[in-house]
Amino acid sequence: MSKIRIGIVGYGNLGRGVELAVAANPDQELVAVFSRRDPSTVKILTEGVPVCRLADVAEWKDRIDVMILCGGSATDLPKQTPELAALFNVVDSFDTHANIPAHFAEVDKAAQKAGTVGIISVGWDPGMFSLNRLYANCILPNGHDYTFWGRGVSQGHSDAIRRVKGVLDARQYTVPVPAAMEAVRSGSNPELTTRQKHTRECFVVAAEGADKAAIEHEIKTMPNYFDEYDTTVTFISQEELDRDHKGIPHGGFVIRTGNTGKNGETSHIIEYSLKLGSNPEFTSSVLAAYARAAYRLAQKGETGAKTVFDIAPALLSPRDAADLRAHLL
Repeated sequence: MSKIRIGIVGYGNLGRGVELAVAANPDQELVAVFSRRDPSTVKILTEGVPVCRLADVAEWKDRIDVMILCGGSATDLPKQTPELAALFNVVDSFDTHANIPAHFAEVDKAAQKAGTVGIISVGWDPGMFSLNRLYANCILPNGHDYTFWGRGVSQGHSDAIRRVKGVLDARQYTVPVPAAMEAVRSGSNPELTTRQKHTRECFVVAAEGADKAAIEHEIKTMPNYFDEYDTTVTFISQEELDRDHKGIPHGGFVIRTGNTGKNGETSHIIEYSLKLGSNPEFTSSVLAAYARAAYRLAQKGETGAKTVFDIAPALLSPRDAADLRAHLL
């Protein structure tokens, strides 16, 4: 049986993770990696697979079944996903929640016109967490939703700290407040503010002679990042940061509390959790599974943009329906 031919756009942490995920799926093969960098400077793990200029991607139109896009949500994916959906079936990890409807519309427009499939916002949140929020809402229509993120590294927040004057390097952790989680798990349905749900821990390497008090103040008062949270800033050496904070772990919890019965006398709690040793490697594994679904939908003649809500679980698995019924149902 022929393998699903995968292309990767972007070769940072996520792109490297997708390369590993594709190698772990026997029905998939990596055929090309595309980068804005000079291809001669990009070294990948898979022997015999070319690294190509992103500007030349159209030349691969009939040689790739699904293109997995590994750029950032701020500026890369809003442009790249619709453009590449005009040429290929695509999967992306667009994660700016507020902008998902607009992104979906742009990708759907391009994919419908080209006759391709574009699955957007694939990962763990949005993605696996989204599915669990949906399932829980359907099962317990009378209830409350709670999502906690962490303890884990926020790459966007870490980058924001590194842009502060006098900062050489930084790592930021999002941490759920234990008391808030305990209150939710008790079934008391608390109303929680942003500050009550999470704290932020910042580990910062400051330049020699930098004003650490000014750095700490700027971090703690940064709008849209830290001003609504209880934030701690700890200054450490580059050696300590490299030694103790080199990974990119993450995870979190989706919880729904609800009631059933004639007068709501029976209470229930649904909880789904993830503890990820590597945020990009896990996200990459989800992307590879949804690439399989994109290929299968395209083979059936479907077109347009999709989200995880539109994909039947069986489409994600390399196993056939009889095998799934026999072993996983």
